[in-house]
Amino acid sequence: MKLFRIAAALVVAFATAGAVKAASSDDYLTIQLKDGPVVIELLPDVAPKHVAQIKELAKKGEYDNVAFHRVIDGFMAQTGDVQFGDMNDGYDASRAGTGGSSLADLPAEFSSVPFERGTVGMARAQDPNSANSQFFIMFADGGFLNGQYTVVGKVVAGMEYVDKIKRGQGGNGEVSDPDRMIKVTVGRN
Repeated sequence: MKLFRIAAALVVAFATAGAVKAASSDDYLTIQLKDGPVVIELLPDVAPKHVAQIKELAKKGEYDNVAFHRVIDGFMAQTGDVQFGDMNDGYDASRAGTGGSSLADLPAEFSSVPFERGTVGMARAQDPNSANSQFFIMFADGGFLNGQYTVVGKVVAGMEYVDKIKRGQGGNGEVSDPDRMIKVTVGRN
């Protein structure tokens, strides 16, 4: 009888754990790239305001067709300029990377989470409190960014597709005829 109670308790524990996991499925972002989907686990406990803003923009479809305007081999791929980076509506290669969204800029949410391969961080101007919609995905470790930029998530599937994003030229990584985020959705799709 005791063994039966332990087995029943384990079944309940696993079922409860599954329910908790299912309840947090909106803490993922799926980015469809030309080569396949990239799944990012968002970190609302680390950067709640930034994660909420990314989710809001994704749910509105603001990130769809937005260019990877700055891509530096061995460093990172930057995207998310919904103002000037939408390749179907108002794309301006000369201004991509300078815009944001109609939402307010965010106060920095720096943390001790390190910038490693697959880490997703928020892009910003010189002012630490200027992040808005743009973000970047690390190709490699970048410890020099630790504590300087807000970490919002990490790639948990599809990093091989991130690795295929077209690289830019020059020191700033500007990309001619850039790849884009075809569709961005909240959840693991």
